Amino acid sequence: MDDERRSSSGSESRRRSGRVRRTQPFSEQHHHSTAVPPKFSQRLDRVLSARDSLVCVGLDPDPALMPKALRRLSPKVQLTRFLDGIVKATFDHAAAYKMQLGSYIQYGAEGLEVLARLPKRIGPNRIRILDMKTNDIPNTLRMVHNGVFGKMGFDAITFTPWLGWETLQPFLDDPAHGVFVVAHSSNPGALDFQEIPTPRGPLWLAVVGEVRRLAHAHGNVGVVLGATFSEAFHAARATLGNGIPMLVPGVGAQGGSLATAVREGVDAHGRALLVNASRSILYASSGGDWRKAAGAEAKRLKVQINQLRAGLRTG
Repeated sequence: MDDERRSSSGSESRRRSGRVRRTQPFSEQHHHSTAVPPKFSQRLDRVLSARDSLVCVGLDPDPALMPKALRRLSPKVQLTRFLDGIVKATFDHAAAYKMQLGSYIQYGAEGLEVLARLPKRIGPNRIRILDMKTNDIPNTLRMVHNGVFGKMGFDAITFTPWLGWETLQPFLDDPAHGVFVVAHSSNPGALDFQEIPTPRGPLWLAVVGEVRRLAHAHGNVGVVLGATFSEAFHAARATLGNGIPMLVPGVGAQGGSLATAVREGVDAHGRALLVNASRSILYASSGGDWRKAAGAEAKRLKVQINQLRAGLRTG
């Protein structure tokens, strides 16, 4: 009986180990080191280069759009199966994953529990971004920093600068993790505030200019620029220069111009850009082929972006 229990325990251990290897296929390349970790912008550039991809998959679950086969499951089981399926289907084509906090809060505690396990599920070889557009006083944001990066394992966060640049300090003190500052969003109401004139041009461009200064000083700051605001990309990249990343929502279901975002948004090396797509990938099909359809859409987006990059003179 003891031999049987040991055999059963060993088999179960191997099965668990096998699951870990399948869900984190590049984890064997991750080595522990006492060396100082690279700054976030450096690490992001390495991932974009290694994956030959600028695709960021938005893991934003919507219960109303779930595949039919998952709709009768309990919320936690539904979320887990859906997100695991999407990550596995898109992993080869994605450089990053972005999780919108609101998509998980709607599920309550179970949604937040699923969100907390996603960074480990995705693994360290992709950039993992928590989209919460946070802002508060520095003491509060230090707590946010410790939870998002130290406890949950994300690599970057989105941030709004409304309370002032001093509030960014807890993130600037940690150059190994990134912060994407919202300059111009993709929603129609963005014009209400982001276009207000300032001595440095419209408010959104003044934000981009400050991001440039902080990025050069700390190496971990980028901007969010919506693809629906295509006329901003040339000025934004001209202001940022090389190596400072843009996170671009609004491509896909929101109808932003992918061609403009890529042609005007990449730096001289053809990188420093993450193109986020959520609904167009996650809900490419509601039928039994939803995993295959999501993978195909992520691959199509990657190929399309790379074709646009190939038409540019980059070095």
